[in-house]
Amino acid sequence: MALAASDPAADTTNICSHCERAIPSSNIDLHYAHCSRNLEKCKICGDMVPRKHAEEHYESTHAPVTCSLCSEMMDPENLALHKGEKCPKRIVTCDYCEFPLPAVDLFEHQEVCGNRTELCHLCNRYIRLRERVAHEVTCNGTPAEIPRSIREAERERGARRPPPPPRDLSTRRLLFTIAIAGIAIFLGSLLFQRKPDISQAN
Repeated sequence: MALAASDPAADTTNICSHCERAIPSSNIDLHYAHCSRNLEKCKICGDMVPRKHAEEHYESTHAPVTCSLCSEMMDPENLALHKGEKCPKRIVTCDYCEFPLPAVDLFEHQEVCGNRTELCHLCNRYIRLRERVAHEVTCNGTPAEIPRSIREAERERGARRPPPPPRDLSTRRLLFTIAIAGIAIFLGSLLFQRKPDISQAN
């Protein structure tokens, strides 16, 4: 049924008891009959939707959805946040090597990757990648003094190392390999050269 509006314009509009909208008084009976027969109020969002589309409205707007990455069920309004920030299988990049990998594997990867070292070109020390930012702030560019015991150990290791092979030998091998490859290509092009077809020449 229709309820009379309590404002001064009560003679011109009435509030529909089904959809709670202001309707002109002259149309209220016809509107109420149509509204109560054809429209239904969504129990979740309160929107008035056609009765025949109520299930479709629920499925497209309010039904739980599944994350395509991790298969977790959630409300549709939470899906974007989940995929962007919370999904354990979303792709993230390592802070140290920028390698893309699933978020669930990031901690373990960064534990290993952050322990790799790089040479600081200012002080000639090897710095862990996880400590690089702090080192860049404090590095003064002065090479660190190597303790005497380490210098002596390095000297002993250098004395025990076999001498490197002469560079001339590796250069000769490279040139020999290039020459053999060139000869093979030349011979192959001579042997497999196309001969003109006599029938096509006429």
